[in-house]
Amino acid sequence: MVRVSAEATPRRRRVGVIGTFVWDIIHGRDARGVRSAPVEEWGGITYALSAADAALGPDWELVPLVKVGGDLAHEARRFLGGLRRVAADAAPIEVPQRNNRVELVYHSDERRSEVLSGGVPGWTWAGLQPLVRDLDALYVNLISGFELDLGTAQLLRQHFKGPIYCDLHSLVLAVEADGLRTYRPLPEVAAWCACFDFLQVNEDELAMLAPDGLALAATAMAAGVRNLVVTLGQRGVVYFAEAGFDRLADLRGAQVAGPLRTALVPPSAARVTDAGDPTGCGDVWGATYFSRLLAGDTLSVAMRRACDAAARNVEHRGATGLAHHLRGELHPL
Repeated sequence: MVRVSAEATPRRRRVGVIGTFVWDIIHGRDARGVRSAPVEEWGGITYALSAADAALGPDWELVPLVKVGGDLAHEARRFLGGLRRVAADAAPIEVPQRNNRVELVYHSDERRSEVLSGGVPGWTWAGLQPLVRDLDALYVNLISGFELDLGTAQLLRQHFKGPIYCDLHSLVLAVEADGLRTYRPLPEVAAWCACFDFLQVNEDELAMLAPDGLALAATAMAAGVRNLVVTLGQRGVVYFAEAGFDRLADLRGAQVAGPLRTALVPPSAARVTDAGDPTGCGDVWGATYFSRLLAGDTLSVAMRRACDAAARNVEHRGATGLAHHLRGELHPL
């Protein structure tokens, strides 16, 4: 019998995922404008976790850095147990607060209202610091908008030397007294941008940050962002990238002087426009994009893979079984 030493087994690289488990209550998903029973299922960071689980290269594993309310902790652990790439030593952190729930009412494929309840707290640097020490990369999705405050994000950037991808998501959403999420301008935009290498926003979020995409790109790149992505729903994605920046390995090189590159990436030819579920498409896009960059793809190749994954997400209902669906597999019930 041949014995394989621990040294002979290559260490898997680890990508941390910061976000929030959310229990979604969805109205109008399956029949726009038609009264139907609401659908309840996992949402929030579960879409990004599923997409990364399907898209990561074989030498990477997922480390979810997530807190979950005690009322849904068992269900959250079971969800993570259905993913293949989650590290053996990773588990959600149970907190006594009631888990976040969001009631979504769809008015169209790309317009919806959100009402938030629950109160899972965000991270402090003291709590986060020991968890990121052995990570090689970080994917941050501000699902609730409260996962990180600016001070914690700045300390994370100061001390963590790997690449950091951030989907700003709900950072530009306020919470009204009744829980309704409403858009608000984000103060200190440049300071937030300086915390990340990659930045993702959608059109509504962009409007809270700058007059247009080029203005945000100028602010972001001056602050240190290397690649900005603006998702446009069914119209695809616009990206901005530094001159000479074409793959993750370029982060280690010196910045190249020259004009920003920008282009519109059209949606996947497989985009489903009828009777689909758009929930989580932006999360699937971003997690797939970053995962493929970690795997060594160029920006353009990773974006095409991300567009294809977002299109496949439209064909699926909810996040349960989504990783199997994105891989083209049947989901074992």
